[in-house]
Formats: sequence, structure tokens, C-alpha cells
Amino acid sequence: MKCLVSGATGFIGRELCRQMTNEKVSFIALSLRGGQLPDGTATQAVDFGSQDLGVQLLQGVDVVFHLAGIAHQQALESAYSQVNHLATVALAKASAAAGVKCFVYLSSVKAMGAPYDATVRSEDQGAPPGSAYGLSKPQAERDLYSTFAHNEMSVVILRPSLVYGRGVKGNLLSLSRAVRAGVPRPPEMGGRSMIAVQDLARLMLQIADKPPPGIHTWIVCDGHRYSARRIHDLMRQALGKRPGLSWLPLWVWRLAAFLADGLRNRGADSTFLKLFGTELYSSAALMRDMPWQPQLELADVMPQIMATPKESSR
Repeated sequence: MKCLVSGATGFIGRELCRQMTNEKVSFIALSLRGGQLPDGTATQAVDFGSQDLGVQLLQGVDVVFHLAGIAHQQALESAYSQVNHLATVALAKASAAAGVKCFVYLSSVKAMGAPYDATVRSEDQGAPPGSAYGLSKPQAERDLYSTFAHNEMSVVILRPSLVYGRGVKGNLLSLSRAVRAGVPRPPEMGGRSMIAVQDLARLMLQIADKPPPGIHTWIVCDGHRYSARRIHDLMRQALGKRPGLSWLPLWVWRLAAFLADGLRNRGADSTFLKLFGTELYSSAALMRDMPWQPQLELADVMPQIMATPKESSR
């Protein structure tokens, strides 16, 4: 089996390539700038914002893992559309033309829009996305369905919840820094679904080994509910500390979150909702259709997260 991985130097791509190397799976690694993987493996520079991947590079490839995209950064709406939507469909078409057997697209639960209550959502319980990033994902998903519904190439769309693991960035990195600085224990409210990067990569390799016929969309999470307080406690535990004191009133948390947003109304993306909102999902459909189950939960991986040097996340 020969695979191609776009976004190979990203957080998820690095773990996928590591597992493929361990399993002695042959792969071509692509990245935006052509940097190296942690083990020194070279990657080929491809900018999906300005170029298409030719069929020639796809010759002999059995499985394409399309992980490249614009996510945790400010970008023009047109850039999200070009990279996350149009380039995805173009790569899938080129893959089919080259005889690729399976195309795995890493989408996101953000394709389902913001949750409207505390319901544990399945794949068909979506809402209109409220951001350019969120909108670009379902646009790509819809075009993949309309283009490949009757194609011989297997197409798998994965919607991972918040992914955690060594070297994670984003909200978990920010919270880890706050915990190290001694932030008080948050109130117990809200909660979100998450998935270990190791389990996500393992799922992708299982799909590659036995691609399911047709086109599928699956949510990926570990089945646990993680509140800000639970994450805070796990971080302190990984540092060898007891749970902290919860002495800060809720209104102070609201004020601090508002100030962190730069005195601007960020709507669904506000810091307060990121800390205390509820985003819960179910992987029941995935576990029904595939011989996969998560092997890790956040408590298993937290020592790795907290042991990561700050410099490695920059």
C-alpha cells in the first residue's frame, strides 16, 4: 500500500506519518513549505491556495489522506473557500483520475455549526456554520458527495472533535499555560467531546487498510465529556498538584473572557463559550460501521501534553 498525506507537518499529520513509518507503510508527505518531519523525513512543498496537485504525483498511490487546510488562523473568506473547499474537491478529482482507491478527507465537527443546546449530536444534527472556516468544510463535504456518490473510489469524511496530544496548540495550549501560571479552578459547567491524536491516526490507517465502499461521513470522539474544570484538574494532576481552589466567582470569569476577546463581541467564538460552552458529539455511527474504538482518554495523554516544552508549540 502506498499513501499520500497532505498537511504532513501539521499536528495530526505528524502523528499519522509516525504511525505509518512504524507500520512500514510507504507514503509521500506534502506540506505547505516543504519542511521535514520530526524523524527527518522530507516533505514536498505544495500550496493548495495557489496550485493543484497533478495526477503524475498520484500515480501508484492507493490512499490519499487530505489533512491540509486553514484552521487556527485569521484568513480571508476567499482563502478558506479556496484551500478548504475548492482544493479539496480538485484533489479528490485528481485522485480518482489517477486510480486512487480511497480518499480520506479530514473535515471537522465545525462543519455542523454551533450547538444549540447540550444535546449529544450525531452526523445529521447540524446547523448553519457561523464562520468562514466552518462554512468551507460542509461546502467541501457536499461537493464530495455530489461528485463521488457513484464513483468507484471510496471517500471517507472524518469530523474529529477537539484533538488532543503532545504538541497540541489552540485552546488546550492556552489553558495549560494558564494552569502553569496558577489560574484558579474553573466552575463546573459545560463540556465538550475530544479525541486523542493517536486514536484518530489509528482510525485513518484502519480505513486505508480496508476502505469501505461508497462515501461515508463519521464523527470521531472518545465518548467522554470534558469540562474546563476536569481539564484543569487533569493538568494539575499531571504537574503533580492537587485540584486547585475554585474561589473566582462566575462573573469574574465572564469579565476576564470578555477582556481576552479584546472588548469585541466574538459570538460563538467567544473565550467564555470556548471555556464553558457545551459541544458534545457521538461516534456511534463510526463504531457501528468500522472495527474501531478509542483506546485513550485525556487522562492517559495529559502527562505528555504538560511535559511538552513551550518552545515546541510555537
